[in-house]
Amino acid sequence: TTDEGIYKAEDDWGESYYFRGAVTNNWVKFAGYYWRIIRINGDGSIRLIYNGESTATTGTGTQIGTNTFSINGSTYNNNAYVGYMYTVGQVHGLGTNSGIKNTLDSWYQTNIANKGYGDKVSTEAGFCGDREPSTSSSTSNGAGGTGTTQTYYGGYIRLVNSTKSPTLKCKNNEDMYTVSGSSRGNKALTNPVGLITADEVAMAGGVYGQTNQSYYLYTNSAYWTMSPYLFNASFSFAFVFGVWSDGSLGNLNGRNVSNTIGVRPVINLSADVTAKSGNGTSSTPYEI
Repeated sequence: TTDEGIYKAEDDWGESYYFRGAVTNNWVKFAGYYWRIIRINGDGSIRLIYNGESTATTGTGTQIGTNTFSINGSTYNNNAYVGYMYTVGQVHGLGTNSGIKNTLDSWYQTNIANKGYGDKVSTEAGFCGDREPSTSSSTSNGAGGTGTTQTYYGGYIRLVNSTKSPTLKCKNNEDMYTVSGSSRGNKALTNPVGLITADEVAMAGGVYGQTNQSYYLYTNSAYWTMSPYLFNASFSFAFVFGVWSDGSLGNLNGRNVSNTIGVRPVINLSADVTAKSGNGTSSTPYEI
């Protein structure tokens, strides 16, 4: 709620400039929808999060709908199901699409690619779904991450513990989801679309377990990130971070990957895309 503006941090491509707090000058209109700029990536591309068909900042109109993270209501009882893509029995597997990935792919094809906007979207930048496992809740030891082993993922270690240390770097190349045209990452995506990461939410102003209704990612509705949270061995539930209706970051009321909350697509505009008009405010957004 203070120190709003633009800050700098390193990502996998170089120096990234990210928006933080109650900013009002990060609005973009693209492909008939309104978006908010999350950050300028290190390669110069521009990361956007969907805001809907209007500039209303709260409500379900800021989402494309609701969906489970996993494929259906029964895929929650294995570590694998924290993955945007996954293979049962592998920590960083890429063999199967998650349910939310299928939802985003379908939306992207219909609303971006098929309408002729795909050439404005970066095929270089990626989306980090950090599955770095640990059997310790306080330090990363690289253990766990398969089957029903109690596991705390990288985002949990960085963002839930008292010493908050978000990062824009992706530790494992197999967890950096990119399309085949990228020079980095796993090159496993069909479409260059993903979700915001828990670390990006933290850098914008979201704090684990703390209400914040005064930063630009608050919508008064719960929605998914793509960052794994933990696997609870006692209940055999896989969890992924969400942004909750009070603006806090974390996991609310035991909602696991088979539960249904909001979906807000994230894309990256190509570095060579320019705005034909606008100043970034909601009344005069940058128009691509």
